[in-house]
Order: sequence, then structure tokens, then C-alpha cells
Amino acid sequence: MPVISAEGVACYLRRLQVTDPGQPSVEGLFGLHRAHVERVPYEVIDIQLGRWTSVQPHHAVNRILRGRGGYCVQLNTAFSVLLAALGYQVTRHAAGVQASAGMPAVNADVAPHMALSVKLDGLDWLVDVGLGDGLHEPVPARPGPHQQGPFNYRLSRSRAEPGGLRLDHDPRGSVTGIDIRMEPARQQEFHRWHHYLVSSPESRLVRALTVMRRDASSIDTLTGCLLRRVDSTGRTVRELSTRDEWFEALADVFALGLTDLEPERREALWTKVRAAHESWLARKAASRAS
Repeated sequence: MPVISAEGVACYLRRLQVTDPGQPSVEGLFGLHRAHVERVPYEVIDIQLGRWTSVQPHHAVNRILRGRGGYCVQLNTAFSVLLAALGYQVTRHAAGVQASAGMPAVNADVAPHMALSVKLDGLDWLVDVGLGDGLHEPVPARPGPHQQGPFNYRLSRSRAEPGGLRLDHDPRGSVTGIDIRMEPARQQEFHRWHHYLVSSPESRLVRALTVMRRDASSIDTLTGCLLRRVDSTGRTVRELSTRDEWFEALADVFALGLTDLEPERREALWTKVRAAHESWLARKAASRAS
């Protein structure tokens, strides 16, 4: 596992607003996991801008340290480095993503996702801060249901990944589920997919700008110009019609000030997102008319 400096650990913990993580413990792991999903969003903004990005551990960590988020592999890679530096016994795992109920479940060789496990006091915990709207806290790495706030998840034996585990997402989630290969994964396994995920027109990371964040009781998602919230009362949707309103939502809801983007890149980002939204509205209107 790559090493992060003491200064880097301190900066990472400041980002999470964790003052004292203590010695490795279940309580400490839960606190770190909650802090990460609440304060470090899932986001693909650099991918939308065509900016260079990487899943190398040092790059994934540096994204967090400079106030950004990332997609699943980047987020779980960075978190695994932090956990290892804090003394946790952490393992990376490859997983296949079932994007929707209308698609079949797949093994870890297709649509790769990174999940983590942590061994504490002889027990294994499934850890995942990379789904955006997924787990708020770790869950025991064994079959069973898990309710976290108003959201329900289930672990079972995977049919797509022999010997692996299946995590079924809450039905309101961004994916249907993931099938996790329990053998340890090398970081290099994710490099070969990275170019496709950040550049192919077929990649969901390229097709639409998505930002997600969750807390104990709700999930916030920005897709293009639509800001959605799901909580115990249901779902609300709000269109962000102006540039200022859109960037304010990024800062206020997702803690993304994007201070590392030059003014011209910010303008290019808004222009692209708004144009895609207008195109979607036009297709929707045409579909209704027909």
C-alpha cells in the first residue's frame, strides 16, 4: 500500500473534519467512513472538461487534499491509502457494476468498480466511499440486510462473481448493485479501464456530468442542471437555470468550490452542461409531441 506523509494524513483528516481518528477500531472506521461520504463528493467534472486525471494512489490522494472529489476508483483508492496510514488492515477488491435492473449482473472483469474490505478484531467489514449515493457506514462482509437511514441495502452471495459478494443498492440508487471479487486486487487492474472510463462516449462518466453526496438521512445528486434530493419524505427535483445558481449548488450542497479551475474552464464547464441540458429538454419535448 502506498505511503502518505504525516503532513498528508493531517491534511486529509482536516478535509474530513476528523480531529483525532484514534487507534484502529470499529468506531474509528465508522467515523472516518461517514466523514468521507459526507464531505468528499463523487464527481466527474475533470472528465467532462477533458482534463488529465489518474487513478494512481498519489494522484487520488492529492485530489482530496486540494478540495476535490472523484469517481469510484479514485475515492476508494485515496481512502485505502489513508486507512493504511492510520494502521487499518485494508484490502482493495475489483467489482462489477450492474447499472440498472434491465441489465444483467456482471463480474469484476466488466464495468469495474473498486470496493474495500477492512479486517478488525478478526471480522471483515465492507467499506465503500466511492458509489456517491451508497453506504453511509461500513457493513459486515457477510450476507444480510442493512438499513442506513431511509435507505436499504443487502449483501448476498454473488452469482456473477463466484465466491464473491453481491451488494444490492437501495432501489432509488444510481446503480442496481455491485458484485465483488473477494481476492485482493492490484491497483494496476484498474489502470487498464481508466482510459475507457474517462474518454469513451459509451462511458457513463463521459455521457453526463454527475455529482453525488450523501449523509445519514439523504442523498443529493446533480445530473447536468437537475438537482435531486432523496430522503425519508420522498424525492424533490429542482432545475438550476442560471450559471450562478449552478455553481452555488456545487459549493453549498457538495462543498465543491472548484477553486482550482480557471475562469475560462468554469465558463466552458457551464456552457457544456447547459447545452447538454437544453438538448435533453428538446429531445424530451419531441418525444412528448410524437
